[in-house]
Amino acid sequence: MRVYILPYSIRILLLYLVAWFGGGTALLAQTQRIEHPDSLARIVLPDSALVVNTSDSLLKVAIESSLKKKRFTPDPIRAMWLGLVFPGGGQIYNHKYWKLPIIYGGFLGCVYALTWNSQMLHDYSQAYLDIMDSDPNTKSYEKMLPIGYDITGREERFKNIFKNKKNFFRRNRDLSLFAFAGVYLLAVIDAYVDAELSSFDITEDLSLHIEPTFIQTAPAKTYGRETIPGVKFVLSY
Repeated sequence: MRVYILPYSIRILLLYLVAWFGGGTALLAQTQRIEHPDSLARIVLPDSALVVNTSDSLLKVAIESSLKKKRFTPDPIRAMWLGLVFPGGGQIYNHKYWKLPIIYGGFLGCVYALTWNSQMLHDYSQAYLDIMDSDPNTKSYEKMLPIGYDITGREERFKNIFKNKKNFFRRNRDLSLFAFAGVYLLAVIDAYVDAELSSFDITEDLSLHIEPTFIQTAPAKTYGRETIPGVKFVLSY
């Protein structure tokens, strides 16, 4: 068996290459193990957190500014005039659309009552005129009686009945007119008050503060007004 021995120069070169490759590999591993986590912790993580916080703050400011711009504050005088010109116009201007069915429902009720009482007033007024005259051909009052009902000999009694009915429905007709005007005025007042209170502070800040203050007493006979220290209670609501 033969053993080949490399020349001395070649052996030195191989040892040099092994040492250089092993040292480079160890240095590269150390660099990846030490510098890479430090660089991420020092550069990437703080920068990403700062970007996220900055984005959240900018988004919050943008939302608050948009809400402030979109908040509508109605003018009470304009709301009142719109309500006077057009029923329900003040509520539309104030963006209180849910009040419109209530207002128009009130108007419809008043119109129905006015129409009904006016028709009944007309019928009983004509019946009263017919029963009061001496013309036997005018008998419209019979339409106000049950079918086949005879009032012969009781005309005076039914004259008073028709008269009272006529006055009753005339009063109800007048009340219907007043109710219609009342609903109209209530709609105008509601529009004005609603617009006036739109800027009223309704926050939940209900607190009591105690603060030092100075109280001026009533002037005495020989001395002027005196100032003495005291305590002031301030109620926020």
